[in-house]
Formats: sequence, structure tokens, C-alpha cells
Amino acid sequence: MPRFQKHLFICNNKRTKDDPRSSCSERGSEALLEYTKKRIHELGLKGKIRINKAGCLDACAHGPAMVVYPDDAWYSPKTKIDIDKILKNHIQNNLLVEELVINF
Repeated sequence: MPRFQKHLFICNNKRTKDDPRSSCSERGSEALLEYTKKRIHELGLKGKIRINKAGCLDACAHGPAMVVYPDDAWYSPKTKIDIDKILKNHIQNNLLVEELVINF
């Protein structure tokens, strides 16, 4: 049995300001990471769901980037509302949030 039901990896990669690819951190991923951790605690999911910061997930063009394992679901949440949609629909109800999915 796995230790956690799901892992959420949120990129917090930082590039230089002149890098044309930008970075997830430049697009607000650090604040979204902290908000996600807070919400997991508030929802009583600590110990079941693990939130991890990640280095580059190679999806900066879509950033901020988040991947949910073991589901291999890739998201680009840009606001706290987006995070709440992912937590409610995907994490609590196993429903993909189509409008936030990154299509590679």
C-alpha cells in the first residue's frame, strides 16, 4: 500500500528574468505551492496527500506547472480558485479538471 494516495508536484523553478522561456516561479508558483499546502491541511488531507515543490518539470511554457501522481495528470493552475478546483474535483473526487489540463 502506498504511503500517500497522491503526490502533487508544483514547479518552483526560477530562471533569470531575461530568459525567453520565463519560469513557473515568475508566474506565481511559489504562492500557489504555499496555498495548496495550507488547503490540504484545512481539508484534513495531511498524511493522505503529499505536496512537493519541484524543480523544472519542463512545462514552463504552460506554467505554473503541476503534476499529480500516480495519475500522471498535468495542470496549469494560475489562481487560488484553480487550486481549489483541482483539490475538490481531482484530489477529493478523482475527476479531471479539463480546463486546467496541460495538453502537450
